Amino acid sequence: MGSGIAQVAAQTGHKVTLVDLDEKVLTSSTSRISKSLSRVAKKKFGDDAEGAKSFLDTTMGAISTSTSAVSVVQETDLVIEAIVENMGIKHKLFTELDSAAPDNVIFASNTSSLPIEEIASVTNRKDRFGGLHFFNPVPMMKLLEIVKTPQLSDSTLDQLKAFGKAMGKTSVVCSDTPGFIVNRLLVPNLAEAIKMKERGVASTEDIDIAMRLGAGHPMGPLQLADYVGLDTCLFILQGWNEKYPEIEMFKPPATLEKLVSEGKLGVKSGEGFYKY
Repeated sequence: MGSGIAQVAAQTGHKVTLVDLDEKVLTSSTSRISKSLSRVAKKKFGDDAEGAKSFLDTTMGAISTSTSAVSVVQETDLVIEAIVENMGIKHKLFTELDSAAPDNVIFASNTSSLPIEEIASVTNRKDRFGGLHFFNPVPMMKLLEIVKTPQLSDSTLDQLKAFGKAMGKTSVVCSDTPGFIVNRLLVPNLAEAIKMKERGVASTEDIDIAMRLGAGHPMGPLQLADYVGLDTCLFILQGWNEKYPEIEMFKPPATLEKLVSEGKLGVKSGEGFYKY
């Protein structure tokens, strides 16, 4: 996800520093960005080889890398965190960044399921800490969810909106609620489809056909769960269920837990509700 955000930011005229602790990850990420940009250039410039080369060189020239976030945050306007979905690890990172970053630097998390206010709690810039939730693949997906905590200032919100617009995204603003807008609606829907299958209401195939042809969805919920990753779906539900045990729709289906325990994670593992 981080490399996709970096690519689009660089494409839209921003100077970007891509950070990871592992130099090999950075090398792999920049290579992946270069290949993606080559496809963009071919589509955008066609037979104009000179234009394509200029686009590629300019965009890649806007991206630098570092293995130390603390060392580069001094000259940063906006930090977008896209690390593992673990609150303790996020807290450690932002504690370090908060002590090193100038007061004007805005912090944002790309988390899809953790509370922004809780992530921001270890910093002294809660008025300059929001959520910027991009969707995969970032170069293709137009939506950006901007997550507003009660402490976020209007000035910071305006700057995040302006950044989203500059990135070429359609931004929506929502409060700091579990799953924000998309995942709050989507993940319980996927879970209910799994529970329907468990209850014997219909087969996997018929549930998906019904939602494709009856609701106009491009993909049925069980196939979509396979594409999202069954481990990802389970992780989100487990986190919500732990925090809000009274909400029935957040309880993970037994079938989902079983498939993940068997290593059947969906498309990424070759098997989930379907075989790939």
